[in-house]
Amino acid sequence: MSYGQGGPQSQWDPWKPNSQQPWNSGGDDGTPDWAALAEASETRNKRRKLLFIAGGALATVAIGTAVAMAVVSANSGNDAHGTPTNLPASASVPSGSATPSFAPTSAPPPLDPRDFIASAKKDTAPLSADTLFPGTQLTMGSTVYKKGATADTTNCASAASGDLPKILSANGCTRLIRATYSTGGTAITVGVALFDDQAQATKVRKLAAKKAMVRSLPGKGVKNFCDAAVCLTTTNAVGRYVYFTTGGFLNGKNVTKQDTKVFSVGNDLQQFTFNQIYRRGQAEASAAANR
Repeated sequence: MSYGQGGPQSQWDPWKPNSQQPWNSGGDDGTPDWAALAEASETRNKRRKLLFIAGGALATVAIGTAVAMAVVSANSGNDAHGTPTNLPASASVPSGSATPSFAPTSAPPPLDPRDFIASAKKDTAPLSADTLFPGTQLTMGSTVYKKGATADTTNCASAASGDLPKILSANGCTRLIRATYSTGGTAITVGVALFDDQAQATKVRKLAAKKAMVRSLPGKGVKNFCDAAVCLTTTNAVGRYVYFTTGGFLNGKNVTKQDTKVFSVGNDLQQFTFNQIYRRGQAEASAAANR
């Protein structure tokens, strides 16, 4: 039996495996129908081209989607972390994303140490002869002073002489602390009188400028001094404190205006006492600021 004759005829489908190709049924020599084959090949090529175009479109959409997602993700990251810092040269930050501004603030002024030593209500830190005059010696510049005896009393008049007992009692002296220092044949006693407020201390300083002195304090290696001879006395004040000095020679010699050594000793001890009182105010101010 020749191809194309006899038996059931099947329709050829170029995309169906094992389907029978169409041969010319009119010829007896079995020659293929080349025109039909060419037409079928062209049909297959067109269908493949359409599929490739469709596949390319899908790929383009997929790539476009990926780029869009990347852009959205990048923008989201910038929004979450504030203004972007690595912008292209041609880009600009939108006005809405400018750095926020805040109202100016200022730290409170530091507390003034003088406010604390001006009133007994604020000046509440522990105080004694040892805290006011610490250690066993004092160095001022190149001079070393050996500390002698100390004393602390609430009977202010008992530690004063001249007009000072009366002045202290009349103006509310609550305490008088003394310490003696000596160097090179001279000795000086420093007395610190306490009052409730600065106004009282200022008044006492003015009243005690003449004919008033704190008693010298011998002891601990320092013999009596300034109990009969002429000595140097000074009076000053800071805050609610009035501080006095009485100094002279250990051999009983009178102090004159030419005895610059005694004046130097008096200046050193006045400066040291002022520093100690002021440091007290600084410590109290610092403690109050940290509360």
